[in-house]
Amino acid sequence: MTREQIQAFSQAQAEPIWLQDLRLKAFDKIQELDLPKIERVKFHRWNLGDGRLELSEASGNVPAFTDLNSNPKLVQVGTQTVLEQLSPELVDQGVLFTDLATALEEIPQLVEESFMSALAYDEDKLAAYHTAYFNSAAVLYVPDNVEITQPLEGIFYQDSESSVPFNKHILVIAGRNSKFSYLERIETLGEGQEKVTANITVEVIAKAGAQVKFSAIDRLGQNVTTYLTRRGRIGQDATIDWALGVMNEGNVVAAFDTDLVGCGSHADMKVVALSSGKQVQGIDSRITNHGSNSVGNIFQHGVILEKATLTFNGIGHIIRGAKGADAQQESRVLMLSDQARSDANPILLIDENEVTAGHAASIGQVDPEDLYYLMSRGLDRPTAERLVVRGFLGAVIVEIPVKEVRDDMIQVIEDKLSKR
Repeated sequence: MTREQIQAFSQAQAEPIWLQDLRLKAFDKIQELDLPKIERVKFHRWNLGDGRLELSEASGNVPAFTDLNSNPKLVQVGTQTVLEQLSPELVDQGVLFTDLATALEEIPQLVEESFMSALAYDEDKLAAYHTAYFNSAAVLYVPDNVEITQPLEGIFYQDSESSVPFNKHILVIAGRNSKFSYLERIETLGEGQEKVTANITVEVIAKAGAQVKFSAIDRLGQNVTTYLTRRGRIGQDATIDWALGVMNEGNVVAAFDTDLVGCGSHADMKVVALSSGKQVQGIDSRITNHGSNSVGNIFQHGVILEKATLTFNGIGHIIRGAKGADAQQESRVLMLSDQARSDANPILLIDENEVTAGHAASIGQVDPEDLYYLMSRGLDRPTAERLVVRGFLGAVIVEIPVKEVRDDMIQVIEDKLSKR
């Protein structure tokens, strides 16, 4: 691509000048920036960008909407929006859940001040690439003091029959003292064999006093090579509870970062991952305490099958000035194969006194005593192992707010374990 082609794409989408300029600045930076550093994961030779900026055609792979529940939701296939579902009551309260073009018409100033505010466009090569080359986006906005009882669902399908790169941007803006649960599903649709790249950025901006429960299940196919970053920027006395299930089939590097910028801000990050076959998954989970009395907890559990590789990096960073901050983390990996490979790396960076911090990490196999107990109750070994694994990953599964999705996640685990 050239600068002129980037500009032409932006103009064709009627993007505002500020966004067009941001794309061009990012494009100019790509070559001079380094790839993000993810400890102990060798991904530098992966193809993480096809250098194409285009839209996907309308897909024949369309989900059966009769299977979807009545929750507020947005569904996109590739770059196309195929369903928006929002009740009149939420619309009257000012809630917006739509594509980027519509959001730019409805809340232009808010989008401009929030877009790429949790992740700097020039932070690294893949951030710059994403900013220049993202080809679809979604925006969820919950205004100040609005509380939503039903979970909002964002469902984003990568079409397995399309070769168009899956470069998606998702922006979640939680107004002051708002409260809601958001469930995100990013998955491959269909049985096609097209090899593609994905560069996905999710930003969550939680303003003062907001309470956000963010659940996600990632299920991209084995032909998708993915870089996925989720970023949270959390204001004063605001909270975010992450519950992330990384269940992809292809190679993935992921960065889950939260900046606790406000005093009294709080983040709980629960991540579970299941790796199988010969895939490589590297996951960086980072919480940075900027505000005084901020609290960040990282909890990562992973299971590895066959010849797969899984790396957990947990990084807790307390910035100078964040007095009274608390940073805790735990990373544990369960290996069900002698040929699997894993790393669990706890990292604490403490730049302030009068704080609390701690970490724990372990890698091991299924506890023989657990298996013995279950088998003594009449279960065969494969069934006993599946129950142990389900319990091991249960901390995130129970956080998923929609029962059908919880059941779906359990079925994914069962299917992978049954192939052993």
